[in-house]
Amino acid sequence: MVNITHKSSTLRIAIAMATVKVSKPETIQAIEQRKIPKGDVFEFARAAGLLGVKKTSDLIPDCHPLPIEYTAITYAIDGLEIHITVEVHTIYKTGVEVEAMHGASITALTMYDMLKPIDKGVEIQNIRLLKKSGGKSDFKALQFPEIKAAVVVCSDSVFSGKSQDTSGKCIISLLEKLDIETLKYEILPDEASAISAKTLELCGSEYQLLIFTGGTGLSPRDVTPDAISPLIERRIDGIMETARNYGQQRMPYAMLSRGVAGFIGETLVLTFPGSKQGVEEYINALFPQILHLFKVNKGQKH
Repeated sequence: MVNITHKSSTLRIAIAMATVKVSKPETIQAIEQRKIPKGDVFEFARAAGLLGVKKTSDLIPDCHPLPIEYTAITYAIDGLEIHITVEVHTIYKTGVEVEAMHGASITALTMYDMLKPIDKGVEIQNIRLLKKSGGKSDFKALQFPEIKAAVVVCSDSVFSGKSQDTSGKCIISLLEKLDIETLKYEILPDEASAISAKTLELCGSEYQLLIFTGGTGLSPRDVTPDAISPLIERRIDGIMETARNYGQQRMPYAMLSRGVAGFIGETLVLTFPGSKQGVEEYINALFPQILHLFKVNKGQKH
């Protein structure tokens, strides 16, 4: 199966539809009057559809087992057609569109099985997805061509040339995938005064996004949050709470990060860990949805 361990759990909703078409009005009348020999078509098919939703991962090889937290199956009759609508909700890392479509197909097939003794012309038609939401796909339409980034590495060893930077270059690469251009890339020692001065310099220029990597831990030389916190004008604690929670689910020491986030003027400042794995996790946890902040910061509504 596809690896989804890097994804975050969000509310995912999918709505699917299937159509069962009968060949004569008498069939519709028998369904409505509950006179089908095999039983109540609507209720039997609804029960089968619920099981179909729940059992999707047992039958579709690449579907992940996931918690189904809500399913609704409704019907609408239009002439000789019965339209089946299946809505499925979950809070998980992957969507439920296949579950909704599988539920719709099983509901339709159960109807077919119950109706064929009295109507040899019954057909299943047009199983399809009507709508899905949740996850990062909801943010793909967001465009932020005006966002320009600066990335600053805070590391004594990288600054002195004793080691190579991997986290800063990783951030630049990941931002590029989001169509965000990094115009400035610098390396600083773990000195609070240098970090503070650089923060004020970059926030006062053309950068809308400023990301620091390194110096967010608990060693004596980890001073990035201490240097930046007094400068933040509007702190956004939820950003780092989200990132730490995401990291904590993957390794036990993420809770030790002291990273901070917020606006300094019109620049969003983020402080990431100094490891490549750490910045990958923070990007996965926060982007692209965090970019919505730039519209909110300009007075637009959520």
